[in-house]
Amino acid sequence: MKYPKIPLAQTVVELFKAKNIQHIVISPGSRNAPLTIGFTNDSYFKCYSVVDERSAAFFALGIAQQIKYPVAVVCTSGSAVLNYYPAVAEAFYSDIPLVVVSADRPKHLIGIGDGQTINQKNVFENHCLHSANLKLDIKDENNIPNDDDLPIFKNLEDRIERFLGLEKDIQSFNEEEINFAINKAILKKGPVHINVPFDEPLYELVDELKVKPKVTKIETKPKTVDSYTLQECLEHWNNAAKKMVLVGACPPGSIEQQWLDELAEDDSVMVLTETLSNLHHPDFFPCIDQLITPFTEEDQKLFQPDVLLTFGGMIVSKRIKSLLRKFQPKEHWHVDEKFAPDTFFCLEKHIETTPNQFLSAFLPKITHYVKSDYKEDWAKVKEQRTLAHNKYLKTIPFSDLKAFEALMNVIPDSWVVQVGNSSAIRYMQLFSMKPSLDVYCNRGTSGIDGCTSTAVGFASASTKPVVFITGDLGFFYDSNGLWNNYISHTFRIILINNHGGGIFRILPGHKDTESFDTYFETTHDLSAKQLSKMYHFEYAQAETDLQLKNRLQTFFEPSDKPKLLEIFTPRLANDKVLLDYFESLTQS
Repeated sequence: MKYPKIPLAQTVVELFKAKNIQHIVISPGSRNAPLTIGFTNDSYFKCYSVVDERSAAFFALGIAQQIKYPVAVVCTSGSAVLNYYPAVAEAFYSDIPLVVVSADRPKHLIGIGDGQTINQKNVFENHCLHSANLKLDIKDENNIPNDDDLPIFKNLEDRIERFLGLEKDIQSFNEEEINFAINKAILKKGPVHINVPFDEPLYELVDELKVKPKVTKIETKPKTVDSYTLQECLEHWNNAAKKMVLVGACPPGSIEQQWLDELAEDDSVMVLTETLSNLHHPDFFPCIDQLITPFTEEDQKLFQPDVLLTFGGMIVSKRIKSLLRKFQPKEHWHVDEKFAPDTFFCLEKHIETTPNQFLSAFLPKITHYVKSDYKEDWAKVKEQRTLAHNKYLKTIPFSDLKAFEALMNVIPDSWVVQVGNSSAIRYMQLFSMKPSLDVYCNRGTSGIDGCTSTAVGFASASTKPVVFITGDLGFFYDSNGLWNNYISHTFRIILINNHGGGIFRILPGHKDTESFDTYFETTHDLSAKQLSKMYHFEYAQAETDLQLKNRLQTFFEPSDKPKLLEIFTPRLANDKVLLDYFESLTQS
């Protein structure tokens, strides 16, 4: 086995191996050659080559989302590393462990006009858990640039650093920083950045390792709810007649069913879930917008909880956020190990533990159930809304809403559904999901920029088949997500093409003007047919309800290639159909 000659590259690779970081997503470059050589020459690592760094980072995020363990992305120096930023921000707000490893120039080559060189130190500091800025290996004197090669101040700076920093001290510093960064990503579930300077030559190999880096163990201290906080919560809970549990994005299986069942038994508790909550019970309240959009102000006041308990990631529904900001609960508690967003401007308690740990400590200590009609009253409303929903869908023409109805009925059990942002996830919020489906979406920053790449990365590491449901702007924006060799023949894409950013048509403002079409809705006449051919997907399209039903009959069947189904819907009709849908619910 061959190793990169540079000790710093050896150190990075050996510590990643010791920490069981196996998945390495590499974008091609020269400055990162020592790392590429180290990772790809060791059979322990599963390496992926993804050219576009923005796509590569989301691809890695998708793998990390699936395996729930850090995944590394490795790139060359300069602007390459900046392309990681959207995925880094998404990982930061979605609690996904991502380890960014950027190669860099030595200090004496930064700021002098050298190619592919920027200030990489702490470049992600506002959106990562730790920035490790490693130090260049100390070299033999005959490998150091001589006085004629460097400006006098650079030469002096280099010599002072060699004088003050003994090789052993620099090696120890680098080991400590790498250990700390990886441990942070594992423990805190978020992105970290390791910036690695390399001097030339970059491609030399050796037969033996020069380093044996020290591995720092992870010290875990499980967070539990302190008895005082628990008692305070119990007192408020036991006396409240209207209690609401609102759940954002949660990984499937993150909460034991016994605690969900216990919440469902309490008539004073409403459990509101979203598509991404991945929690299911017949007495829970999914499809939040369907339930609350027709509310009068009197309804909103009656709906207002005394206690609001939230957990999970970002909330998709704008309507529930607006309602609870206007009619705030007396108490709002958020349960999360790291962060408590004050979404409704009335946060009272941040309970720093996992939802499962909190519920297991909290629910068994509840002394009595308060007599309440809170859940029962709104369960009747929920039933009425469901009837109105089904009645309206029978009357509408082919449209985005009609297409989503068809899709929700045919996705096979035990598949994973990856959803694109913007209109795709919002339409899915109007339908109840089968409990057998796992649902994911990049809701940390809610951007469209890497949804395709994330879905492809997730599918590459998943034992379950994956279908990606997306809108046209998000798909075409991230079409480089298909530019890799890791797409399984079981992977499916359903592309809703309404010829622009249709979601903007339901927002207030003037429509059907040239300015609106160009700068807001961004209308287009693009099709995915040629992209499908280029990336070796089986392609089909549907433009009517009957065509869609026929295409879906065989779409999920086994095939030798991945498949893409493009559904063309009428651009100018979709907004009216959706707005009339919410109007129809008021008649229930």
